[in-house]
Amino acid sequence: MEWVFDGGRPCLDLVNTMRNRHEDGVELLTGPEALAEWLSLAGFTTGPVPVTAGNVLAAKALREAIDRVLLPHGEPSEMDVELVNNAAAAAPAPPPRLVLADGVLRREVPAPKDPVAAAFAALAADAIDLATSDAAVRICAADDCGLRFCDASPRRNRQWCSMARCGNRAKARAHYARTLSRD
Repeated sequence: MEWVFDGGRPCLDLVNTMRNRHEDGVELLTGPEALAEWLSLAGFTTGPVPVTAGNVLAAKALREAIDRVLLPHGEPSEMDVELVNNAAAAAPAPPPRLVLADGVLRREVPAPKDPVAAAFAALAADAIDLATSDAAVRICAADDCGLRFCDASPRRNRQWCSMARCGNRAKARAHYARTLSRD
């Protein structure tokens, strides 16, 4: 699977698991294995975690609610806001513990009981933080992309999800078009 983590925020990387939204859409969360791989590569889980078909459906529902909440197409629906809030509250992170080992204190954070629910909670919390921040959520300006990204640039005028991919291609096309028009 070709995962792209160019959203600038974990919640947008989840939204970007649905590609080519500007066309018919390409679903990347095709099953439990795909979701488990994405959660691992996104840094939410370590090692193999059990992922169910129900988790995949929940991830897709959360992804779409986050997309509708973050993109400026008018007022978000109450249902989307409630879904994001419920996901954020569903699996609070376990509190850190203080451990005394060989006379030295160290901080330890226990593993969550349900790592998938904990990942969804973290993604929803990230969406809440982003929705209430000054950063802008944009859609890549490249005709063949459509990825969502966080624009935290000083002027909020970033156009592409990634300069290395879409930005370079757009600049190269513009350069070739100028070169051809001079001939």
